[in-house]
Order: sequence, then structure tokens, then C-alpha cells
Amino acid sequence: MEKRLHIIVSGRVQGVWFRASARDKALNLGLAGQVWNRVDGRVEIIAEGREDDLRLLLKWCEDGSAGSRVDALESDWAQCSANFDGFEIV
Repeated sequence: MEKRLHIIVSGRVQGVWFRASARDKALNLGLAGQVWNRVDGRVEIIAEGREDDLRLLLKWCEDGSAGSRVDALESDWAQCSANFDGFEIV
């Protein structure tokens, strides 16, 4: 069953290739969605796909990209909307 995962990542996550690395990880897992920088310095991700693959993305977010420092994660689950075509940085 496909689901939606919403993640907000806090820490040193802007300017360290976090978004590009998250996009690459999501694409490798076959997920669809978006990742973007928030004005408050955090990164936000919406991803859709198989629950097992989404859990792998969430696990990856705990460490993040090389050079990043993840201080906290917020996440919540919802039904898949199927509104995304691919995975992009916005």
C-alpha cells in the first residue's frame, strides 16, 4: 500500500547538499515528491510510495548528507495523494 510521509528536518541542513542528496535517495527508492528549504533554516520533504521505502528515506534523514548535522526530525504519515510525478527540489 502506498502512503505519504511528511518530514521536517532541523539542524545544519541548508547549504550542505541535503536537498540534492535527499532527492537522490528518494529517486533510488522509487519515491515521488518534493524537497525544499524553509525560511526558518529547516528542510521539508513530502514523499509518496511504498511504506517500506518511505521508512528507509526517514532513516536516511536521521543522518542526512555528508556535511549536514541533523538535530531533530518531525514526521507524520497520511494517505497517498498520487499528485507527484517524480521527485524534485523546489
